[in-house]
Amino acid sequence: MSGAARPRLCCEWLHACSGCEMALLNSGELFLGLLEQVDIVHFPLLMDHKYQCPGGSETKREKFELPRAEIGLVSGGVASKDQVEVLRTMRERCQILVACGTCAGHGGIPALRNQWTAKQTWRTVFPEDERPCSGEFEPKDWLDRVCGLDELVAVDVFLPGCPPRPETIVEVVAALAAGQQPQLAEKSVCEHCPTVRTGTGLTSVRRFLGNADFDPQEPDAPMRCLLEQGFLCMGPVTAGGCGGREMPLCIDARVPCHGCYGPVRRQGNPLLDLLNILVSRGIDHRAIVDKCSLLKFSGAHGQLRPNG
Repeated sequence: MSGAARPRLCCEWLHACSGCEMALLNSGELFLGLLEQVDIVHFPLLMDHKYQCPGGSETKREKFELPRAEIGLVSGGVASKDQVEVLRTMRERCQILVACGTCAGHGGIPALRNQWTAKQTWRTVFPEDERPCSGEFEPKDWLDRVCGLDELVAVDVFLPGCPPRPETIVEVVAALAAGQQPQLAEKSVCEHCPTVRTGTGLTSVRRFLGNADFDPQEPDAPMRCLLEQGFLCMGPVTAGGCGGREMPLCIDARVPCHGCYGPVRRQGNPLLDLLNILVSRGIDHRAIVDKCSLLKFSGAHGQLRPNG
């Protein structure tokens, strides 16, 4: 990279909960070490850095600017016109743009609203006597759906997770600062899972309303695969890495994978992919309740749409 003695890091958050930023802070001493490798030039959660508004006031602006940086880290999807402006400015000002977290990559939990129109969402969330805006329907700044970053701009690196592991965020930024390509998990949760799979036993699928069959005195490895136990585990279609190099976190807690790292295939559809797996095993897809929940972390890219 060229320019400053140390690569510059510009961070922004859009339609997000700040979980990715808190994960970065939770890296502790690793984060302090990262500060020796990059210069943070913009990070709203950590520093009071005002947006630059050339030729205009801060209260009424047509365009704002951000500092130039070698690395741009953006968390959250895009749900409003203001967020589109921020994202496009980040793309213009940053040499490398990282979509940090599943919301940035696939819409995340906020993209569940893509099942409904913006008007339906507004009426559901805000009862008529509690609406913060006057009129029948006022949130004109809203987009009609929550988008992943790559639906609007080019993205160079996708860092999955809800949130990503703290050390993984640091490793990705440090690799980019050193001019290297980050090494991220490319296999599914199942391929990181040591539970016992026999290829038999799956005759029906049920919600996780009871305990899995396991011996609490034994380590996880002898436990029977949760999908083969009949629980709707999304491990086969979800990107791995949540447990680092160790056991996937949900499986370590003896609960099925919920898909928070997004699809293992970049353009994959976890709903269709998992249904294909189940149907190939003789499961009637009509018996699966609330199929849209299989897209609760991946509703962007047109995966979830209003009926009709």
